[in-house]
Amino acid sequence: MTDIESRIDTSRPHTARIWNYWTGGKDNYPVDREAGDQIRRLHPGIGDYAKADRLFLGRAVRFLAQQQGIRQFLDIGTGLPSADNTHEVAQRVAPDARVVYVDNDPLVLAHARALLVGTPEGRTDYLDADLRDVDSILTAAAKTLDLSQPVALMLLGVVIFVEDDEESYAIVRRLMDALAPGSYLVLSHTVTHPDMPDVDAAVAFWNEHGTPKLTQRTPAAVERYFDGLELLEPGVVSCSAWRPRTPTPDVAMYAGVGRK
Repeated sequence: MTDIESRIDTSRPHTARIWNYWTGGKDNYPVDREAGDQIRRLHPGIGDYAKADRLFLGRAVRFLAQQQGIRQFLDIGTGLPSADNTHEVAQRVAPDARVVYVDNDPLVLAHARALLVGTPEGRTDYLDADLRDVDSILTAAAKTLDLSQPVALMLLGVVIFVEDDEESYAIVRRLMDALAPGSYLVLSHTVTHPDMPDVDAAVAFWNEHGTPKLTQRTPAAVERYFDGLELLEPGVVSCSAWRPRTPTPDVAMYAGVGRK
């Protein structure tokens, strides 16, 4: 058994594996499926969040690579590999795109090494690090990415695991401060919203039974992550409403894209 495999805990449900279950993946365990089904009973539409967030990732990466010429992506909180991962979308547009994935979940890392293989022209790398390890992430990422040139920082559904508001804002600021002008922040976050009270019940259930625990924030609090950046239209909105090809129902996962 490898060191990574020894860190995989199958006795408690885990966010990445439940997310994988909701999106139709097979990299999950009975404990994850049981928790996922219970959460879905509390909030029947929650499985749509995972799918909407994945579609938002594809639209944002495609926009940045195709229309803004971004060729470097730092994706922190990668989650389990599925269809249209960041490097696949980016390198489909620009085969020379470089992508660094960062996660500290052992199951994610085990699959990343096996599945996330980029184009010959580009580069794809994977780091075992926590979001809070800003200096370590930047030092290791600089071996693959040229931080003197624009980078798209991808933070999809990951700052929700930093409970303290000011710490979470500071982490995002430190990461963006280290990136060159012309870089972008792509961020999504579960929200608490008066029009979606069943989301709060689902999150409360998760925090009682699952790991790691997550923090909801209001849409206005999510917008604060983009302070000092040029927030692109349509602003911070439901991720399903960020430049969709066809209108789709809102979900309580809000997202935005900002330019430094």
